[in-house]
Amino acid sequence: MLKKGTGTPDQAEITAFLGKGTTFKGVLSFEGTIRVDGKVEGEIVSKSTLIAGDEALLQGEVNVGTLISSGKVIGNITATQMVHVLAPGTVNGNIKTPKLIIEEGVLFDGKCEMAGERKASEQKVVSLMAEK
Repeated sequence: MLKKGTGTPDQAEITAFLGKGTTFKGVLSFEGTIRVDGKVEGEIVSKSTLIAGDEALLQGEVNVGTLISSGKVIGNITATQMVHVLAPGTVNGNIKTPKLIIEEGVLFDGKCEMAGERKASEQKVVSLMAEK
């Protein structure tokens, strides 16, 4: 269960909720932590945390700070902080994040790129050397 005000992404206060049986089409942009147990078709954009429950279906591009999902994601995921996929979750698409947790029982069909701070620093050095 989520606890109010603990500060950790998986226990942060939920500021919005799309319940089971709801459908959203378009661009979903938000601040704070939201939980989705319904269906979202389109693009999800935020620097915050998205929690997708067991019944969630996310179809499209997901660009968030943190994604915690036990639902189904069809599309590419980009997270600036972390992606945590819990069973019985499914991901059909590519994942790009510095930190990835995939639990036993999850189905993942795609590619993963873990671009952390070290890799970003190395790319900066390479580009500076190329400029000389």
